[in-house]
Amino acid sequence: MPVAVYVLGLSVFALGTSEFMLSGLLQPLARDLGVSIPQAGLLVSAFAIGMVVGAPVLAAATLRLPRRTTLIALLAVFGLGQVAGALAPSYGVLFASRVVSALACAGFWAVGAAVAVSLVPEDARARAMAVMIGGLSIANIAGVPAGALLGQHAGWRSAFWAVAALSAVGLVGVVALVPATKPGTGADTPRLRRELAIYRDRQVWLAVIATALNAAAVFCLFSYLAPLLTETAGLKESWVPSVLALFGVGALIGTAVGGRIADAHLFGTMYGGIGASTLVMAVLALTAHIAAAAIGLAVLLGVAAFTTAPALNARMFNVAGAAPTLAGATTTAAFNTGNTLGPWLGGLVISAGLGYSAVAWTGAGLAALALATTAVASRLHGGTSRVVARSAAAPAHEQRDEQAAQPTVTG
Repeated sequence: MPVAVYVLGLSVFALGTSEFMLSGLLQPLARDLGVSIPQAGLLVSAFAIGMVVGAPVLAAATLRLPRRTTLIALLAVFGLGQVAGALAPSYGVLFASRVVSALACAGFWAVGAAVAVSLVPEDARARAMAVMIGGLSIANIAGVPAGALLGQHAGWRSAFWAVAALSAVGLVGVVALVPATKPGTGADTPRLRRELAIYRDRQVWLAVIATALNAAAVFCLFSYLAPLLTETAGLKESWVPSVLALFGVGALIGTAVGGRIADAHLFGTMYGGIGASTLVMAVLALTAHIAAAAIGLAVLLGVAAFTTAPALNARMFNVAGAAPTLAGATTTAAFNTGNTLGPWLGGLVISAGLGYSAVAWTGAGLAALALATTAVASRLHGGTSRVVARSAAAPAHEQRDEQAAQPTVTG
């Protein structure tokens, strides 16, 4: 695997820490800013909304720009967004800083994913994406619990300063180790019209829906995991960082497993991961009042959810192979559509007085819908895990151009 892919994974560690760390900071943040837990949870949705909007818009806007330069600029803006969050005097300013940071994060994800898959052969795409997603897993193991600890002992703002420092480290790595690229010319010139043609393919939309529903299921629960552990399972708040770290360990295990098996068993990996997430959340809804069960099921949810992630990413690049930049942007937007929907639905359930166990039931229902969507996609695809190298939406002569332009670098 090229070292540049690992550098991108390191950068994603900073991005993922910022995106997910609020799950461990909701309570101190809500107390400090004088807002409710559901209102604080909307900061997770704010970040996700920025990702949804930013991924396709920035991918299209930077389509013909050098990818390395684009990554550097976006990572710098992201770091400045963390500084703004750390200095935010009010909830509104913090909300705005989260959206700006998310826009930059979305662009980095979209372009970074395109760079990662361009550096490896087609049969290693899931492994390349697993490295990037591994940055998210490590963020859950180290970054999110560390953010929760900082929030408890040094104030929630210190967590934002820490992510700003991580962003600076990632920026140095991208500058030093990600190869420079130039915009294509002639047949290799990126064409927005050609890339937009992927949206005429129903398999692309099925992949979007499955990805969004799966993410909504996981984040409906994960966003409120800390109060579930303290209010329903009866754990002390000091336990939250440890449980979040265990979730991250499960996520790292899931990413490693998914990255190894998804290239050969794409639909099987999606069936297994989404189905397991559905079962885990349903059981958690029934046993959330038992502390040991809540902790163990949180770990299993990390394994199940992140086993699925490399397959969902690779699936989009397979069905939308004629548009590598927008494929990454579309996957990012799909994940974060779910990341927006999930916390919002969870907040509605909590505000309705149904309790945190009902959030787990909501997540299980969303995961079941994702499983059904995957079944429809598999049936239309012929029930196989065959890699689809090019989107049927692209005209034949453009498919030939795109194939000729594919890199031959191997990992």
